[in-house]
Amino acid sequence: MTLHSIIGVACLMLLTAAADHVQAAYVVTDLGTLGGTSSYGYGINNSGQVTGAANTTGDAAQHASLYNGTSMQDLGTLGGTSSYGYGINNSGQVTGAYTTGNLVYHAFLYDGTTMQDLGTLGGTYSDGRGINNSGHVTGVADTTGNAASRAFLYNGTTMQDLGTLGGTYSDGRGINNSGQVTGGAHTTGNAAQHAFLYNGTSMQDLGTLGGTNSLGNGINNSGQVTGAAYTTGDAAQHAFLYNGTTMQDLGTLGGTFSYGHGINDSGQVVGLASTTGDAAYHAFLFDGTSMLNLNALIPVASGWTLTSAQAINNNGQITGYGELNGQQRAFLMTPTVAVPEPSLLANFGFGAIVVAASSYRRRKKQAS
Repeated sequence: MTLHSIIGVACLMLLTAAADHVQAAYVVTDLGTLGGTSSYGYGINNSGQVTGAANTTGDAAQHASLYNGTSMQDLGTLGGTSSYGYGINNSGQVTGAYTTGNLVYHAFLYDGTTMQDLGTLGGTYSDGRGINNSGHVTGVADTTGNAASRAFLYNGTTMQDLGTLGGTYSDGRGINNSGQVTGGAHTTGNAAQHAFLYNGTSMQDLGTLGGTNSLGNGINNSGQVTGAAYTTGDAAQHAFLYNGTTMQDLGTLGGTFSYGHGINDSGQVVGLASTTGDAAYHAFLFDGTSMLNLNALIPVASGWTLTSAQAINNNGQITGYGELNGQQRAFLMTPTVAVPEPSLLANFGFGAIVVAASSYRRRKKQAS
């Protein structure tokens, strides 16, 4: 056998091993619907419970949903026609928004049995986005006379206005167990929107990746934040990871766009990103060193195209939404093994080729 043949066999073995490894990375579960044709997963807790939204029978309405590991529960509304769940804590409490009889959205808190209207900051609209293990909720609400929309913190009894970065608008997106909140707020003169970190007393501007605007979406219990920010010259919008001092650009999947949605306590980030040529949007996982396309970590014949990863828990389970055989579905990804780092497979491949080449040279030497 020639050296080229031996290296070819080694490469084939590498590709086979890599494919087997990738296909074993996650099991994907279809969370179903509420009788309609589509569903979306938005939040997940450490027990693997998922909240989101799903269409009811005949696609008559979209309702907040709670997946408990076996089935999807309809959380209903408080008199309107539609609702959605966005955040869930480890007790299974859910926050989101529902339409009132006047078709205006109000933030809600679902405690496991009933849905409570959280009200507003004096205006007509509110929306719940994140909830921590104390049942404290953040989101956005209109102020008196609908003069402005502000990020809020609901502490179980009252809704607090978190202010802005000098402008008129702010929006709370994520909250951790220390009560730190992230989101977006307008700067002085409403010149831009920047991601912020609220520490319980004041709002800190997290800046951008060199461009004009940014937005914080998820925060973990170490105060790390993910979201999206514009790069220099507003050339592109990229997912970021803020580590307490600096904002890191997480890159893309080959295109120009990425957006960070969720982060766990290990600093793993999930979201969506455009592929090469901006041909499509795919769900991603940032594992601490690189951005991985989640579609490459599931069996090829699964029928899934994972569009957006929305949240990740501390066990590495991920929820979001995508298409299953052409139907829009919420998904739950459960890791079966640790996600491989690209460098691991690269090193394995290099090692296989070196071993093959060395073996060939030894045989040649013995023959001579």
